[in-house]
Amino acid sequence: MNIVVCLKQVPKKDSILRIAADQKWIDDRDISYEMSEADAYALEEALRQREKHGSGEVIVLALGPERVRQSIKEALAKGADRAIHLHDDIFNSATDAAGVARALAAALKDEKFDLVFTGLQSDDYGFAQVGLILAETLGLSSATIVMEVQPEGDSVRVKRELESGWFQWVKIPMPALLTIQSGINQLRYATLKGIMAAKKKELKEVKAADLGLTAQALQPAQVIEKAYLPIKSKQTEIIAGKPAEAAAKLVEKLKFDARVL
Repeated sequence: MNIVVCLKQVPKKDSILRIAADQKWIDDRDISYEMSEADAYALEEALRQREKHGSGEVIVLALGPERVRQSIKEALAKGADRAIHLHDDIFNSATDAAGVARALAAALKDEKFDLVFTGLQSDDYGFAQVGLILAETLGLSSATIVMEVQPEGDSVRVKRELESGWFQWVKIPMPALLTIQSGINQLRYATLKGIMAAKKKELKEVKAADLGLTAQALQPAQVIEKAYLPIKSKQTEIIAGKPAEAAAKLVEKLKFDARVL
């Protein structure tokens, strides 16, 4: 069974975030990066599926600048068989979910796979859309918020997390794309043996021209106009009148203005 895992690198959770001078996103100077949490669980599930079935390979696919290789090498050290790195200035144009999905789809058009795993959503933008758009672009069946994966011949049975503690079992044909929920398994650490072995594994760098992609083709349909920190303010209002009237007004304000009731 061949499984492709799409990985994204995001700022570490303990990073001190500052708004960039152009107010379009954060200032990425002096920020450390790590693999997005849900993607790490997607990678772990892919490795477990390969180990369980005893055949096939796990292919890592990532898009981004040179620093993304750190997360790619981490995935290889944990056990992934090979990796594809989409590394080109043109890919910087793919700043929304649709653009990223188009780039990933182009990279997968010649790959043979049974399953594609993505994290449910990234830790930075949190769109939760790349996996779904990628599935639609590739013409794959898909399932989201997956908590358990059970391949069965030409199909895969998955357990989906719903609202209010409910779960749903669905069966879809393969090849398929699954967006993996954090907590589906227990993450492993890279061993020294794995780190050494990763140095000999294939890490293919792919340019936009190799995929026939242009900056125009990756232009985002959605853009961030302004990023800013919430403004903290305090306001005191005195409600005058008789106790019963004041209490009624207070309840009304808590219900309709503050929306805490």
